[in-house]
Amino acid sequence: MQPNSSRTSPTLDFTSDWFSGDEVWRSLLTRYQPRRFLEIGSYEGRAACFLIQERARQRPIELHCIDTWLGGVEHEPSAMSAVEARFDHNIALAVSGAVHRVDFHKHKSQSKIALWNLLAAGKADYFDFIYVDGSHQAPDALSDAVMSFHLLRPGGLLIFDDYLWSMEDPGRQDFYNMPKPAIDAFVNIFQRKLQVLGAPLYQLYVRKISS
Repeated sequence: MQPNSSRTSPTLDFTSDWFSGDEVWRSLLTRYQPRRFLEIGSYEGRAACFLIQERARQRPIELHCIDTWLGGVEHEPSAMSAVEARFDHNIALAVSGAVHRVDFHKHKSQSKIALWNLLAAGKADYFDFIYVDGSHQAPDALSDAVMSFHLLRPGGLLIFDDYLWSMEDPGRQDFYNMPKPAIDAFVNIFQRKLQVLGAPLYQLYVRKISS
């Protein structure tokens, strides 16, 4: 009996294209060659799958993804279980197709708890690349930034997504309901320990230069 030729392999399943850093990230990945990755805010896994596809084709990698999959103020809560299911599907597919081993860890938790646990587990100065794309509320973004700094090794990259994001119209922004004030405060206070690399694509890129 001949196999069914109409049958197709599973494919990655994304409903939103909020990750648009492909070319900038490729340049950073090529230049700095990170191997240990941490992502805060994963949603459907588009950025995580990009990292797997780009880096695990060349060498083994370690990837940690943190998310509650409950959504933020800008999300519809009833849709989030389907979002998490797509994340699980997409990561499993990307890992199974990777050339080299992917040591993958899913942390379904508030970021502050997951980050505390990683620090308690001895992961200070451990990660090469941290992508912060979690809560857009300023207090949460500041907490994520400070704890991420301590988890990042000197020389590692810290990327903040949605640097200029706001729910409100220009001129009507709620200072505490946007990431920028928190990210600016973090960069200003830690400026002697950071190198700012640029801010295209609504993202801010910094490199840790000392602990």
